[in-house]
Amino acid sequence: MKKRIMALDYGSKTVGVAVTDGLGLTAVSVGTIKRDRENQLRATYRRINELIDEYDVGSIVVGLPLNMDGTESDRSILARRFGEDLSRRTGLSVVMQDERLTTVEADEIMSLTGSHKGNRKDRIDAVAAAVILTDYLGQHADEQHNLHG
Repeated sequence: MKKRIMALDYGSKTVGVAVTDGLGLTAVSVGTIKRDRENQLRATYRRINELIDEYDVGSIVVGLPLNMDGTESDRSILARRFGEDLSRRTGLSVVMQDERLTTVEADEIMSLTGSHKGNRKDRIDAVAAAVILTDYLGQHADEQHNLHG
């Protein structure tokens, strides 16, 4: 079985997490890592490492929150720094993926699936991570086919 890809939706107090299924074809939300303060990342990195081991992850995709015009934002700089730290700490390849409108799309998905309002806030980041991963897989489907076809 090939290694899975993990996607992370990095936020100021949460990190949404999704991984590919065993075949690497679809994205599955696995949860949200919460922290009290933005700069308290030690426990976040520890939990990500646990998930890497649990799901046999071989690479990571981190959502890049660009402005609507495609320029960098303060949040995108923080996300890039997080991705660089993650690569250094895990030794895995980390790819940045444009995540514009993923939270909007995640909210629409949750509405369509009937998620309860109270439950939404806790799950939105994990669903957004799955959207980021789905977008990444869609953009790299031809490469995957050529590697395995």
